[in-house]
Amino acid sequence: MNGLLLDVSPAIVSVIAIVLFIVGLALGFVVYKIYSSKKNEKNKSNALKIIEDAYAEAKTIKKEAIIESKEQSQKVKDQVEQEIKERRLEVSKLEERLNQREEFIEKKELALDKRNEQIEEEKKGIADLKENLEKIKQEQEDTKIKIIEELEKVSKLSRAEAKDVLISQMRNDAQKEAVAIVKKLEDDAKEEGEKKAREIIGQALQRCATDTTSEMTVSVVALPNDEMKGRIIGREGRNIRAIEAATGVELIVDDTPETITISGFDPIRREVARLSLEKLISDGRIHPTRIEEIVEKMQNEVDKTIKQAGEEACNETGIFNLNPELVKTLGRLKYRTSYGQNVLKHSIECSIIAGLLASEMGANVKIAKRGGLLHDIGKALDHELEGTHVQIGVELARKCGENEEVIHCIEAHHFNVEFKTIEAVIVQVADAISSSRPGARRDSFENYIKRLQQLEDIANSFDGVDKSFAVQAGREVRIIVKPEEISDSQAMFMAKEIASKIENEMQYPGQIKVNVIRESRFTETAK
Repeated sequence: MNGLLLDVSPAIVSVIAIVLFIVGLALGFVVYKIYSSKKNEKNKSNALKIIEDAYAEAKTIKKEAIIESKEQSQKVKDQVEQEIKERRLEVSKLEERLNQREEFIEKKELALDKRNEQIEEEKKGIADLKENLEKIKQEQEDTKIKIIEELEKVSKLSRAEAKDVLISQMRNDAQKEAVAIVKKLEDDAKEEGEKKAREIIGQALQRCATDTTSEMTVSVVALPNDEMKGRIIGREGRNIRAIEAATGVELIVDDTPETITISGFDPIRREVARLSLEKLISDGRIHPTRIEEIVEKMQNEVDKTIKQAGEEACNETGIFNLNPELVKTLGRLKYRTSYGQNVLKHSIECSIIAGLLASEMGANVKIAKRGGLLHDIGKALDHELEGTHVQIGVELARKCGENEEVIHCIEAHHFNVEFKTIEAVIVQVADAISSSRPGARRDSFENYIKRLQQLEDIANSFDGVDKSFAVQAGREVRIIVKPEEISDSQAMFMAKEIASKIENEMQYPGQIKVNVIRESRFTETAK
C-alpha cells in the first residue's frame, strides 16, 4: 500500500501542480483583464480629451487661416486693382500717342501728296522747257549757219580763211599781253631783287659745314687692365666713394672689360672726373687723400681750359671787349651739347653767319655777331639755375652790363618776344641755319627711320598718289602721282596740301621740300 502511495503520489502531485498552475494562469488572466479594462478606460478618456483639444485647436487655426486668407486675398485684390489702374493709364497714354502718331502720319501723307503733285507739275514744266530749248537750239543752229553764210558772202572769205585770220589776230594780241606781263615781271624782279639776293645768301650759308663734337652724358675711361677696377673701387669701396664725393658724378663699374663709365649731368664735373681718373691711373697711387689732391688739381686745369676756350671763341669771332664773367661762362659751353651739337662751336658758327648776313643786309655787324655768340650762353648755367636758357642768358648779360640790343637778340632768338631790331632777326636766322644744316645735330637711327616713314605715310594718304620717296635725309619728299587721275593744277595744289600737313603733324629742323611729279608716257613699237 505504501509502495502504491509512493508510486501514485508523484503523479498526483504533478497533476495537482499543473491544475494549480492553470488555475493561477486563469486568475492572472482575470486580474490582467480587470486591470487592462481599467487602464483602457483611462487611456480612452485621455484620448478623448486630446481629441477634443486638437479639435478646438484645429478650429482656432482654421479660423485664423480663414482670416489671414481673407486679408491676403484683399491685399492681392488691392494690388491687382492698382496694376489694372496703372495698365489702364499706360493704355490711355499709348492710345493718345497712337492718335497723335496717326495725325502726324496723316499730315505727312497730305504733305507728300502735295509734294508729289508739285513734282509732277515740275516734271511737266521741265519737259516743256526741254522741248522749248531744243527748238531754240535748232533755231540758233539755223541762224548760225545763215549768219556764217552771210559773213562769208560779205567778207568774201571761207570759214577756214576766217579762222586763220582770227587765230593770227589772237596770236598778236597774246604776244602783246605776254610782253606786258614780262615787263611787269622784270619790274617786280628789280623791286624784289634785294630780297631774293638775301634768300640766296641764306641758302648758300645753309650749305656751310664745320666740325661738331658729338658728346653724351657719359664719358668712358680706358683701363690698362681689369685689376685696376679693384684698385679704383678700393677696400670696401672707399676709393670709389671718395672719387664720387669729390667730383659729384657716378662711376659705373660693370662687366665691360678694361673700361669704367662716368655718368653725370654736369659736363664740367664729368670732365674733371675723367681727367682725375686718368691721372690716378697713370700715377698708380690711389687712396682718398691722393684722390682729393688730384681732383682739386684737375678742377684748376679745367677752369683754365674753360677760360682759354672762352678767349679763343672771342678771338675767332673778333669780339674783344667782353666781360670776363661772360668770357668764362662762354668757355663752359665747350662741355655743353644740344642734340649732339657742341654749343660753343654752334655759338661761334652762329656769330660768323650772323656777321655775314648783317654785312650783306647793311645791319650792325658788331651787334649781330655779339648776339650770335651770346644767344645760347644761358645753356652753360641752365642745370644750376632755375628758368629757361633764354631767361638765364638775359639775366646774366644784363648783370654784366651788356648792350640792350644784344640782350634783345638773346631774348628773341626763340620767339619769346617780338623782334624789335633787324639784328635780332638775323641772329634767329643764323641760329636756325647753324642748327638745321645736314650733320649739325645727332638724331637716333630709329627716330630718323620714323621720320622718313612718317613723311612717306603723309604723302601716300592723298588720293591719286602712286609712289612716294623720302630722300636727302628727310629734307625732301618726292611724290609720283597717277597722271590719269591728277591734272597739273591738281598736282600743284596737292604739293601745297602735303606741305601744310607736314607742317601741322611733324616736328623737324630746317625745311622739307615737297616735289610732286606728274609724268605721262606714250609708247609704241615700230614693226
